[in-house]
Amino acid sequence: MFDLVPFNRRRDDAFGVLTKSLNEVFNDDFFAPIKSSTMSFRTDIRESEQAYLIEAELPGFKKEEIDIDFGNPYLTIKAVRKEDNLEENENHQVIRRERRFGEYVRRFYLQDIEEESIRASLKDGMLTLVVPKQQKAQSKRIEIQDGDSTGTQSE
Repeated sequence: MFDLVPFNRRRDDAFGVLTKSLNEVFNDDFFAPIKSSTMSFRTDIRESEQAYLIEAELPGFKKEEIDIDFGNPYLTIKAVRKEDNLEENENHQVIRRERRFGEYVRRFYLQDIEEESIRASLKDGMLTLVVPKQQKAQSKRIEIQDGDSTGTQSE
């Protein structure tokens, strides 16, 4: 008549909520400076026969703050944001700062690309890189000659 399953379920739910709350506190980005000195950013990479298309989310960055470097075979995108050291008075005291400062770095392994033809643009916080691939040499069919004609003439 009385089943204990609902009581177990309530206790599990309460425990789950408590665990989730604690995980959110300790996984919060507030601890990001302690965890790592370099941070990452999101990217999408597409490939066609002619090129790679890399789209990177870098909201709030100016092109002067972004450095793109290709050192065979790695393409490195680094964005540096410096912290504003503003002194706040008593009326405008900062309680929590969620904006991140520091280096944001991503490296991509790319081989057989045309280094001189890489193009980059930045619009609305989206960095777009077009990385052309090296064109493979076209194969050429070699005609087989008859047994007597080797290309040298004898007289």
